[in-house]
Amino acid sequence: MTNHIVIMAGGQGTRLYPISTAEKPKQFLDLLGVGKTLIQMTYERFKAVDPEARFWVVTSKDYVHWIKEQLPSIPDDQILAEPAPRNTAPCISYAIWKIKARFGQCNIVVSPSDAFVSSIDSYAVTIRKALKFTGTGKPAIVCVGIKPSNPNTGYGYIEISSLDEMQTIDNQPDIVKVKSFREKPDLETAKRYLEAGNYFWNAGIFVWNTMTVESEIRTHAPGIAAIMDELEPSFYTPSEEAELQRLFPTCEKISIDYAVMEKSPDVWCIPADWPWDDLGSFAAIEKVTGRLIPQEIKDAQEEYQKSKR
Repeated sequence: MTNHIVIMAGGQGTRLYPISTAEKPKQFLDLLGVGKTLIQMTYERFKAVDPEARFWVVTSKDYVHWIKEQLPSIPDDQILAEPAPRNTAPCISYAIWKIKARFGQCNIVVSPSDAFVSSIDSYAVTIRKALKFTGTGKPAIVCVGIKPSNPNTGYGYIEISSLDEMQTIDNQPDIVKVKSFREKPDLETAKRYLEAGNYFWNAGIFVWNTMTVESEIRTHAPGIAAIMDELEPSFYTPSEEAELQRLFPTCEKISIDYAVMEKSPDVWCIPADWPWDDLGSFAAIEKVTGRLIPQEIKDAQEEYQKSKR
């Protein structure tokens, strides 16, 4: 079964202003000083997972030129330009419907474009395990959970079945049943999660097959599915851009977590213990790079946040 990698790259990264701006957000920057942007590093990680995979990027229409410049090997018709930001459920649905229209049943990984992972080999092992399972055609969604190293209050959490009574799939102890998704906690709650041992950071990486995710979206987000059905006849034709402009902004603005993940009974987690960070703060960048962000930049960020309140 063919593997397809969908990279979500539409965010504005304003938590890192003024380094990251709406004109050129963090996914298109070399934040770590390694000569590669975050989206290029994401692309390379997935190349290590499957060199033969087909790549797709869903992004804002304003960022298409950055994709073409930084990932020139991705075909134009696999760069999906959203005419308006509608959060991750419509974003992912557009990619799913477009992939299935041409390729039918296949494996799909959906991932953010702006996370940091230090161990490409360990990352590849985890994603391959998830793909091997979803490739069997079983109706299950697999999400990646990162073993927490501290009681972080900036991440959502995945609660799995308690460690002494884990439900597993087909005797695969690496894939366990998700009990619930938890929003970003306060510090005391995060400490309890860490002590419990069965809570993981939600990395926002999802693995599924076409049939499963389409069915879940139709069941739990029928309004979005109906819009995608109306849009589908225009795919890969000269009318697609106009139809997308007309229909996509009418989608409900909702995350895939709220729209599908928290409602589905078939969500499973593959726990991972490789170092991971979503680089959503200056503190995270300092931790990864070992370099301090100048105070004037931090002051500018604070003033920017005040102006948005």
